Amino acid sequence: MNETTVQINPLELLEPIVRDEIAPNAIEVDQNGTFPRATLNALADAGLLGLVSSREVGGMGQTLRAAALVVERIAQECASTAMIVCMHYAATAVVEAHGAREVREQIAAGKHLSTLAFSEVGSRSHFWAPVSTAIEISNNGHVRLDAKKSWATSAGYADSYVWSSKPLRAEGASTIWLVPARAPGLNVPAAFNGLGLRGNASSPIIANEVIVEKAAMLGGDGDGFNIMMGIVLPNFSVMNAAMSIGTMHAATTNAAAHVTGTKYEHLNSALADLPTIRAYLARARVKSDLARGLLLDTLDALETNRADAMLRVLEVKAAAGESALEVTDLAMRVCGGAAFRKEVGVERNFRDARAANVMAPTTDVLYDFIGKAVCGMPLF
Repeated sequence: MNETTVQINPLELLEPIVRDEIAPNAIEVDQNGTFPRATLNALADAGLLGLVSSREVGGMGQTLRAAALVVERIAQECASTAMIVCMHYAATAVVEAHGAREVREQIAAGKHLSTLAFSEVGSRSHFWAPVSTAIEISNNGHVRLDAKKSWATSAGYADSYVWSSKPLRAEGASTIWLVPARAPGLNVPAAFNGLGLRGNASSPIIANEVIVEKAAMLGGDGDGFNIMMGIVLPNFSVMNAAMSIGTMHAATTNAAAHVTGTKYEHLNSALADLPTIRAYLARARVKSDLARGLLLDTLDALETNRADAMLRVLEVKAAAGESALEVTDLAMRVCGGAAFRKEVGVERNFRDARAANVMAPTTDVLYDFIGKAVCGMPLF
């Protein structure tokens, strides 16, 4: 990668893709549950799928801050695409720390899409405690994986899954693997058909005697918990919050466009002339700005190793997810009956905003963690 490319602001690279691909295709992605392959190809061509890959392997070498801002901007137009990119960046962070150079180079070049596969039927939102198994089957370095994953973003479309299981032999809650998506025995039983994020292909994955090489292990046996807490949780929580903030921005923008462009013709006045309408929009904007301020402070805390960095990581996903529920509800209220029409846009924002609260760690689980931290209690 040449020096000129390295110096380009990722958001400048992103903007034409937003204009030409993400925004025009967002309605189809939502209404038809279409996986946004063309958009991902455009992001790959621009180098943005390699945003957090190191420059050593051909990536942009950007930080979590850059990733969060990219996810936020994408979410303003298409939350499904933002979630796919969020999960790819979170998985990439693990691969960068523990993966083979060949895969890292493929990700950096935009030729490999990855994602997380942690949530399981047996442990629900307690993603750090998998019940799936990994068994060494011979002395030739092969391992058998069996699992019922609740869902994974990009299921059936990703090239690999950053996968959790119980350890092989070591003490600890989990071990992490990089599982090729085409491994025999992997099955995506049904296409995703959900309330929101309809294009993110968040389907269950069943592993039935999936054989991988022991070299597919990311980190040490039993080190999964440390990888989850040290790499995955900060990356995912921050980018998930950024997605919520982008969705809030979209809902407020869409609602404002509706009320300024819609009139009581017999009174010759716009809906925005009503003080109550403006007050609702003001509340939405304040909540959005508060969440974004917490996001930026969380990034500052992580970048400077502040003592409260982990507390901020826990807070930011909970706060942004909860605020997104409130802001999108306000947008629906402001737009009235018109909010139920898809062309206004806010009903899609309303549906998409529901996802963050129920994605592990859920908001209720995070509140418990935050409460423990406030009380000086151990989190686990």
